[in-house]
Amino acid sequence: MTAGTSAVNQAPVTGESIPIDKAAGDPVFAGTINETGILEFRVTAAAADTTLARIIHAVEQAQGTQAPTQRFVDRFAAIYTPTVFTLAVAVAALTPWLLDWTWTQSLYKALVLLVIACPCALVLATPVTVVSGLAAAARRGILIKGGVYLEEARKLRVIALDKTGTITEGKPRLVATEILPSTVPESQVLAWAASLAGHSDHPVSKAIATGLNLPENGLSDFVALPGRGLEARADGQLLILGNHRLIEERALCSAEIEARLQAHETQGRTVTMLASEQQVLAIFAVADTIKESSREAVADLHRLGVVSVMLTGDNVATAASIAKEAGIDDARGNLLPEDKLAAIEDLQRRYGPTAMTGDGINDAPALARADIGVAMGAAGTDTAMEAADVVIMNDDLRRIPETIRLSRRTHAVLWQNIGLALGIKSIFLVLAIFGNATMWMAVFADMGASLLVVGNGVRILRWTSGNEFR
Repeated sequence: MTAGTSAVNQAPVTGESIPIDKAAGDPVFAGTINETGILEFRVTAAAADTTLARIIHAVEQAQGTQAPTQRFVDRFAAIYTPTVFTLAVAVAALTPWLLDWTWTQSLYKALVLLVIACPCALVLATPVTVVSGLAAAARRGILIKGGVYLEEARKLRVIALDKTGTITEGKPRLVATEILPSTVPESQVLAWAASLAGHSDHPVSKAIATGLNLPENGLSDFVALPGRGLEARADGQLLILGNHRLIEERALCSAEIEARLQAHETQGRTVTMLASEQQVLAIFAVADTIKESSREAVADLHRLGVVSVMLTGDNVATAASIAKEAGIDDARGNLLPEDKLAAIEDLQRRYGPTAMTGDGINDAPALARADIGVAMGAAGTDTAMEAADVVIMNDDLRRIPETIRLSRRTHAVLWQNIGLALGIKSIFLVLAIFGNATMWMAVFADMGASLLVVGNGVRILRWTSGNEFR
């Protein structure tokens, strides 16, 4: 960047939840969002070499490494159909010689055999069940891009979760306020802080003003201090609202304040202080807060035997703090898009089938490389939703364990249908060859089995989040 100052939201590329202050000389990623001021910058990479372009290339590579899943029924049918046809021909051609049947009897039994063995029920067993599962998921706000992902979700052993916008709300909020001892009343300190924060368009200041929710008082001599904070006069007092750097520049920092700041920063919070010319009056901690549903979703995943891992571009301290609060098993911070991709490959080697959940451009390579990629549909970027295999339309992480349960239920019903189709046909095939099976029995074996598997498959439409049928 060659000129200007601003807060830049880098969440789409790096996943950092709090906008970063940028000034002349700082690098700026293509694809990030300028929150406040005017920036002038010099392009240092061709369009094909930008971070965004590398992310798109990584998505293409990751998608290319996924092998298609071949359905059991397709493999079975490749053997079943020619085998049954050969058996019918053998009955028609050989039984007059081997069993002393008439040609009419042989042809009749061969036709009965073909009708019984018609693979209609077997072929219907898979699509009816899978489509019913996809429809049941859609009713819950879960859009699954194909039956293969519905079938494979039951195999998941680990789920990687992005932090910003997935586990957390994705926007800063005031989470802690400390009023330091002084001669100024607490109400006055908070009123000054609300007034100064309300006159700034910086995302952190906005979070403080929204969190305090107090009326703004008149200010004079307002001055923005790029990358540090702001100062103004209120009630005849010169006040500053700024970061650690600004407080140090004004020689107002102390060992006690340093300790307080350290306590907040280890929890992944961004700290802003209100100070007069003589002392620091208050400390305000801003952080990206966890969604109400995240803890419940992680606990539900653990009950299903699924390991949870958080992958984020935020610093390690923030990652560890959020992971502990949400109950996540493992947390990895300071990850760029290529690092998240490498982390997914590592999890696949260690645990097996792995899912990735995210909402940003920076998550797209990992979403594409994972066995199942899950994107947040409400707040997610188009790139993330395009790379994902499953889209959660309301951004509720509790839909992920629901998807795994639905996958397990669908798999059970699918094999019930296959068992029904093969069992009924096997019984009537034996009767046709060695007994007295008639054509009406053959029609029952064919159409009856088909109706049974269809009726059993559509039961999944009545599936609920409690893994039960209504």
